[in-house]
Amino acid sequence: MSTSDIPLSIDDLAHLAERIARLPPSDAEWVEALLAEVVRARRHETDLLAMQAASEHGENLNDQLAQVALDTAEWLRTLWDVGYMGAGSFRSAPRSAFPSIDLDDVRKSSLFARIRQGKHALPFPPPTRDGRPWHEVLDDTETTHHVAAEIVRDEDGLALAAIIEGCAEWNVVEETQENRQFIVQHEGKGPRYRLLLPGSGAAELRREAPALTCPLRQQERGGFHSHSLHWRRDDGSTQEVALRAATWERAVAEAEHWLATHHPEVYGQVRFVRQDAC
Repeated sequence: MSTSDIPLSIDDLAHLAERIARLPPSDAEWVEALLAEVVRARRHETDLLAMQAASEHGENLNDQLAQVALDTAEWLRTLWDVGYMGAGSFRSAPRSAFPSIDLDDVRKSSLFARIRQGKHALPFPPPTRDGRPWHEVLDDTETTHHVAAEIVRDEDGLALAAIIEGCAEWNVVEETQENRQFIVQHEGKGPRYRLLLPGSGAAELRREAPALTCPLRQQERGGFHSHSLHWRRDDGSTQEVALRAATWERAVAEAEHWLATHHPEVYGQVRFVRQDAC
């Protein structure tokens, strides 16, 4: 950048004003008028830049506020339809009247936090941990959770349920090793987990790998990709579900949400495989 491309600073302009005073009267008059015009232009430029910055900040702020409003609407809809938990420790039934929400509910709601992270709200309540919604156990496919757990048996000694982290709504699907290993599922919905009860210390809970597969068909038209899920019904027929997704990652997320809504008993147990359309 040459010297002529560098804008004059305020000190430079003040120094020029001092030099104008030493010019002959015939030159000082028009040079002073020219300098005054330069100063007005500089002030106008500063005002325009400030207005532009404020406008960009306002647009970003408006977008953020709009997203918060949309997320809040999704949160309230889920509270109404599903009966999720708020800031308290008791699960509520689906609403019959508009819910009373205070600031404590907003701050402590893990459901609202989940929605604000861009994740779908589940159409059914998640497991709880110490009385609070435990979304992490549903989302994390790799972590082994160290938990407090015990098995509830019937009078014949058959394992019926598990109490995990204070939540008594875990069903025992199978006892794979007597008094040691169990396959459990929360209320018959969502992923299945392997629960290991050691001789001493904390129990271990780890999500089972998907046992089912389902094709996601990808089709390209005009440089854009569309995706559809091909779900095999119990009667052997295939249901094709169009997904609102342009990328593979979004298609998987939309397919998982469809499963959670329509087949919650196998949600989290299905691996999606890419299938190119012929």
